[in-house]
Amino acid sequence: MHGDIALRLKQVSAGAHEASGGEIGTFKIRLAGSLAARRDASSLVRRRYASKGYRPSATGDASGIWTFAAYDEGRLAGTVSLRLDSPGGLAADGLYRAEIDAIRRDGLKVCECTRLAVDTSRLSQPVLAGLFHTVYLFARRIRDFDFLVIEVNPRHVGFYHRSLGFEVVGDERHNARVGAPAVLLGMPFSAIADHLRRHAGGASRGPVARGLYAHGFSAIEEDGVLFRLRALGAGPAASAGFGD
Repeated sequence: MHGDIALRLKQVSAGAHEASGGEIGTFKIRLAGSLAARRDASSLVRRRYASKGYRPSATGDASGIWTFAAYDEGRLAGTVSLRLDSPGGLAADGLYRAEIDAIRRDGLKVCECTRLAVDTSRLSQPVLAGLFHTVYLFARRIRDFDFLVIEVNPRHVGFYHRSLGFEVVGDERHNARVGAPAVLLGMPFSAIADHLRRHAGGASRGPVARGLYAHGFSAIEEDGVLFRLRALGAGPAASAGFGD
């Protein structure tokens, strides 16, 4: 089943609009449920990983995995998969089981972002922001998870900290699944919610909008995203047919 959320992302900034000389663009995010959508997402992941010398890891057991894809004028612009914790665990347990178990022992429900890729020929910041905001809404607001982790290359730790507020949870280790070093980052969804409240939708309440959050959905757009996700049956009783 193909879940087309058809969501309008945060519009491109006035500065980007003036530089391009064209109309302000919009994006759509889709829940990749069809075979074609999953194939397109996997192809983008392979291209972006190969350009950096990585190997894309296999998803393994697909239960509990939900893949979101952002489209710009009908072309795939970015994708991310979300894996919800289950008896089978998370992919990051392979390297960071002790660290993730410590979070679990605190009574927190953990999930992870995997297979994140953005087409660098598109406007990457709005795409990243829209995907991340959608992951937050799905994992936190619909599935009631508490904590998000992501394995990143050590070179990217600074970006995730500055742009989104992630903190280091596990130190650098070699990730044989992708053939590259990795660091485990994490942050509670309560902190993500606070950043979105203060900065998303052009409503920054600080002297400087924090990184990608400034490109997030407005409150009205967020309500629309939640409505469409729930209308697609993406709630707790949803079929795994929406997953990657």
